[in-house]
Amino acid sequence: EAVAAEWMLEFACSCLCRHFEEQSGAEFWRWRDVAQALINGLSQIPPHQKKTVYLCQLLIRIAQGKSLGLQFENDQRISPLESALSFWTLLEREEIKLENLHEEIRRLIQIQIVAVHMENRYFKEAAEVLERLFTDSESDKPLRVKLATVIKTKDPYVPLLQSFSYSLLISKIKSYIEVFMKENESNFLIQEATKHVVSKGLGATALQNRPVEVNESGKSDFETKPRFVLSIILLRDVLGQKLVTSTFPIFFKFVFFCGLNSMKNGGQNEVSLACGRKRQKWTPKEDLELKSGVREFGVGNWAKILAHGNFNNRTSVMLKDRWRTLSKSR
Repeated sequence: EAVAAEWMLEFACSCLCRHFEEQSGAEFWRWRDVAQALINGLSQIPPHQKKTVYLCQLLIRIAQGKSLGLQFENDQRISPLESALSFWTLLEREEIKLENLHEEIRRLIQIQIVAVHMENRYFKEAAEVLERLFTDSESDKPLRVKLATVIKTKDPYVPLLQSFSYSLLISKIKSYIEVFMKENESNFLIQEATKHVVSKGLGATALQNRPVEVNESGKSDFETKPRFVLSIILLRDVLGQKLVTSTFPIFFKFVFFCGLNSMKNGGQNEVSLACGRKRQKWTPKEDLELKSGVREFGVGNWAKILAHGNFNNRTSVMLKDRWRTLSKSR
């Protein structure tokens, strides 16, 4: 479950980044809800996923940075952008390679925190937030003095604020996303399956010895099928069909159909390929196993029934569908 949750969070973060870049509002908000639910479900953030979590939280706040009525923190004085700045600070601590871009984005967020307050004519609050934002360090002093002067003018359209606009902030965030996505390519299933191959001492032979199906055009599946589907096949072959289908049914349903939704040439052949098996009839013995499991664990506990029963490559969804069929035939 922990591994599945990590995969889902990585996938949700990738979608969130893509839709932020494309400025596709409805899809961005949909994946915001998915990512937030996954993050809320973490008892603690795994060290290797800190950047992922911080980036999701940053994007959610940047996207709503001009809405001063929204609250992300318990302190009502903290605006969405000021909350975003705290996550940007955490991201900066996780990497050192992008020092110049880090500094640019930090300054833009700081300036826009003040600018958004001024646009809403909250001049007193703008002065207060300025005190919170800047330390007494010499490097901060020039910008702090300039912003203090801007606040006194009570003019949100002064050249300084126009030069460091919100659109420029969005543009710089997109630049950061591009770098992040290149360094965190979305081949999560392949990576995890490869770990298991190596741990079993199988090496590259696991794939070399695997029969490759050839379609009517003469091209192998490895040339024509999306990497996403192949990832599921590889994971299934490495971990074992029963382990995967019994342990991660919800995850596979979530990720597989998200992947199919993004495929341009998806069809029944991809579905059958990913499932990795032909439709097979239920045997009388399996029906008895299912009935016995329902008596012991109750209707709806399909995962438990699957784990304790002797079924032939079934999933909990299959058990539920078969029980519905059996119930109708009574």
